[in-house]
Amino acid sequence: MTPRIERFLADHRPPSPCLVVDLNRVGENYRAIAEALPAARIHYAVKANPAPRILEMLVSLGSCFDAAGPREIDACLAAGASPGDLSYGNVVKKPGDIAKAFRQGVRLFAFDSAGELEKLAQAAPAAKVYCRVLAPNDGAEWPLSRKFGCSLDMARDLMVRARDLGLDAHGISFHVGSQQTDPHQWEVAIGRAAMVFSDLREAGIEIKMINLGGGFPVPYRDPVPGFDAIAEVIMKAMTANFGNRLPAMAIKPGRKIAAEAGVIESEVVLVSRKSYDDEMRWVYLDVGLFGGLAETMGEAIKYRIVTPRDGASAGPVAIAGPTCDGADILYEDAGYTLPLDLKAGDRVRLPGTGAYTATYASVGFNGFAPLESYYV
Repeated sequence: MTPRIERFLADHRPPSPCLVVDLNRVGENYRAIAEALPAARIHYAVKANPAPRILEMLVSLGSCFDAAGPREIDACLAAGASPGDLSYGNVVKKPGDIAKAFRQGVRLFAFDSAGELEKLAQAAPAAKVYCRVLAPNDGAEWPLSRKFGCSLDMARDLMVRARDLGLDAHGISFHVGSQQTDPHQWEVAIGRAAMVFSDLREAGIEIKMINLGGGFPVPYRDPVPGFDAIAEVIMKAMTANFGNRLPAMAIKPGRKIAAEAGVIESEVVLVSRKSYDDEMRWVYLDVGLFGGLAETMGEAIKYRIVTPRDGASAGPVAIAGPTCDGADILYEDAGYTLPLDLKAGDRVRLPGTGAYTATYASVGFNGFAPLESYYV
């Protein structure tokens, strides 16, 4: 909670639920990443929070951008980004979307399959392409590994095919999983990517770029490694694998830039028990799985919950959203406790919710409005 957010909530008392993001904190987070890992170009993962004011601030700081779809590309360009600073990082794209991005000046595209490569050759001739390889996601609270990426031998063959199709076989990428809490995973993934570089060099292809992905964690309920420690692991692994022939490096933080800049304020709608002798209380908030807290699915991301009654005696709770869908349960098994005197009407706050919340909110499931957002 930053003083600017505190003042905004006190002065304006917006209806809940709402997300409030401190733009100054966004800038501070970006600069801290750039300072800790100066060898890498930052491609902000737009999907984390594509708010125009965030994009405009990052453009002013010299950021590049990783876009997942055509509307994100449009938003970046509208914010003043140069198309040369955009990477179309989704490996599953429609031909028409590729062609549109290419017409707009985007020249850097990700892929991980032969089918996607053929589309790129047709719709984005001579573009720079980079192949995403599978990476272990051990230690990630929000794993991504099985849906995206290909094996190392397939990546080698696909990059050769890219060259033969007239594309610029430019780079290799990976992603160690979102909210990755084990810095060693970057070391493992860099070593795997370096094997592809070596194989392609033997095939006469000199790869120019390695995209280290995102996954950089933020402290929610539990402590996590700091970015400085992860940056040190990355640079040691890069030097160990590439020596003095370092390729260009890119990273795509989203959560690390936006999450800690935002706070969701919510209202307790109901506190109840399921039986007379049940110790567990059920606390229903006016924001839930469908209102922006989709990353609580499977109790994966564990947000901290701050109440006006903190410090009083507390007891175990299950925490759920307001909808009439049985899946709208945030936490039941993660060991949350909240004050015993918490009651309906109390306002609670969820820090660290500036990323992957507002854009996850449904447009009106059960008649609830999408999460309102404010940028201060």
